[in-house]
Amino acid sequence: MVPTDFKAVIRRFYALQTERIEAYRLFEEGHEAYLRTGPQYDFDHYRQLVHEITQAFQGISAEVLRLKERLQGEELRRADLAEHIDALQHKEKQKLDLTAMLQMARQRAQDHPEEEGCHEKIQEIKQDIIKTQGALAEIMQDFKYDSECD
Repeated sequence: MVPTDFKAVIRRFYALQTERIEAYRLFEEGHEAYLRTGPQYDFDHYRQLVHEITQAFQGISAEVLRLKERLQGEELRRADLAEHIDALQHKEKQKLDLTAMLQMARQRAQDHPEEEGCHEKIQEIKQDIIKTQGALAEIMQDFKYDSECD
């Protein structure tokens, strides 16, 4: 029988991952709106969005790390799941870095349409994001499997 506390930790972890997905969606939508304001760009509005998204990601990450500590602790003793969370956090950071790079590349391509290589760079970054998302999905699948097998 799995303790109720363990189930609560797992449920909260999944809820945080859902929040992270939503934050990415808002980040992307905000950036698309920002690009539509070009060439003058409403940077103040976009800066505020980046600030809010950064706070959201930091809050999610901090709570995920607290859950990881609980999983590692004496009560739950699930170091295997904590390792998955470590791997996930690393890949999430990569994805966020790639997302920021993609946004900069999109703006550069919009501002300098004559510049060669911009669209290729965008495609490269998109492919890296897809690979990272695949790795994240694999980690989540391993987490799910290991959390359900007791």
